[in-house]
Amino acid sequence: MKIYTKTGDTGQTSLFAAGRVDKDHLRLHAYGTVDELNSVLGLARALGLDSEIDTLVGRIQMELFHVGADLATPMDAQAAWLVRVDEAMVTALENDIDQLDATLDPLKNFIVPGGTTGASALHQARTVCRRAERWVVSLQKEEPIGPFVLRYLNRLSDWLFVVARAANAKAGVGDIAWHSPRQEG
Repeated sequence: MKIYTKTGDTGQTSLFAAGRVDKDHLRLHAYGTVDELNSVLGLARALGLDSEIDTLVGRIQMELFHVGADLATPMDAQAAWLVRVDEAMVTALENDIDQLDATLDPLKNFIVPGGTTGASALHQARTVCRRAERWVVSLQKEEPIGPFVLRYLNRLSDWLFVVARAANAKAGVGDIAWHSPRQEG
């Protein structure tokens, strides 16, 4: 099977089980940003993460394929094979956050993204996740989407923040507290 099909050469692409749309459609911005997020997570893993964190991030990479498929499939499409994002996926993120956050020092200030290279990539993933979330908000104003997609992405950005902090903590790197340069003086 060839990797190129030439079917997108006119600026359109196929949705799962539901026709074709322009490549700048809100739906494509949404699931394309989820794909970008998955790539950043792959980079974080390649840069090196604690084995527990790496396993968690690997699970999220697999789940993001469900998020992308959910976004690539209109709600009225006949796609019995599709696994849509569900409440259990959101709950799993919340459970991870609670477990990891219990091992971290309580936050007393905003923190500056950074630390280890892996944790820094997780912080970048959080910002990409927030962008995906914004695209999904725009999309849902235009057409219905899966009922748990937005909740999942919102929780995932919180998850990524906590996981980045945990990755730094496991590496013995403390949070970088934000302070205003204007207040120093």
